[in-house]
Amino acid sequence: MLIDFFFTLKDAKIPVSIKEFLMLLEAMEKGLVSMSMDDFYFLSRTIMVKDEAHYDKFDKAFGLYFKGIDTIFEKNPEIPLEWLSKRMERELSDEQKAQLEKFGYDKLMDRLKDLLKEQKERHEGGSKWIGTGGTSPFGNGGQNPEGIRIGGKGGNRTAVKVWEARAYRDYDDERELGTRNIKVALRRLRKFARQGAEDELALDATIKATANNAGYLDIKMQPERKNNIKVLMLLDVGGTMDDHIARTEELFSAAKTEFKNMEFFYFHNCVYDYLWKNNRRRHAEKFPTWDVLRKYTPDTKVIFVGDATMSPYEILQPGGSVEYNNEEAGAAWLQRFTSTFPKFIWLNPEPEGLWQYRQSVSVIRQLMNNRMFPVTIDGLERGMRLLSK
Repeated sequence: MLIDFFFTLKDAKIPVSIKEFLMLLEAMEKGLVSMSMDDFYFLSRTIMVKDEAHYDKFDKAFGLYFKGIDTIFEKNPEIPLEWLSKRMERELSDEQKAQLEKFGYDKLMDRLKDLLKEQKERHEGGSKWIGTGGTSPFGNGGQNPEGIRIGGKGGNRTAVKVWEARAYRDYDDERELGTRNIKVALRRLRKFARQGAEDELALDATIKATANNAGYLDIKMQPERKNNIKVLMLLDVGGTMDDHIARTEELFSAAKTEFKNMEFFYFHNCVYDYLWKNNRRRHAEKFPTWDVLRKYTPDTKVIFVGDATMSPYEILQPGGSVEYNNEEAGAAWLQRFTSTFPKFIWLNPEPEGLWQYRQSVSVIRQLMNNRMFPVTIDGLERGMRLLSK
């Protein structure tokens, strides 16, 4: 049975060996863990995967082989899973959608607190309670211009809060690009200078010095020519950015290749008081945004990457983050970045033709002084040209 599992991992391009497979069999034979699926998952991942970069491949291969472990839902103890199971799809006309009312951020939060105290049973298709398939702003699978999504997957992308422990994955910086055009566009930002120790032969200078020395060899050395541009890339991850993973990974991979002096951090939707570098450990390994602002010199080029698609509350409202109650609005943090680093742009993978329909995109563009560019060859060239001035 496990031989097929081993070959499934190999097919997923995970570098596993016979030695590791035999070690897994030995661990199971000695009863190091119980025979539950969860224990076997962690045991096999610990033994078979030596690099965290392959965790996502392992999860997919494990789910493919053992069927459906990625469908496990961790229910919140205060809201029964039965309340959130979607049994019906309800289609509303444009007129009915227009009649739905936005509560406003504060009223939404207060109303949710009241419902958690009052509600005793499951509801479906209604307009008031926590449930599914209706027009209530609480639950999932329904229609509302502004609400709090609880369970399920996002559909209309109008939630101002999301009730779940969300897991994102890191962008792959080793992804092979389908085209070299992105790299070519990014090269407009490169600026080479000779710095450091003189450890490279200066051929032209050596020839000239030797000729001036009556033919006696006079070797001249020079520092290696390196790109001295410093880049700080801040990448939006999760939520609506899942639609743009492939394009963002291509951009990220190209940037890692072209800019040797590049640092990066992740954020979700908007920048707040902390950032992170590893999505699996984002709750344990946080980097205070103040530290990031102070660490890098003002000549650093800052590149935000995100679709800027969110509730405007997430940008303008303290506590507006969908994940936690941030003390300061995202707009305040964005303004700190633009004040600290004069050279900045925002790259948006969302098609430029859709920007006019996103209120949050308009807000971000205003905060970025209209320095927002699409992730297209023309958009990248325009952005790099602006950064290099």
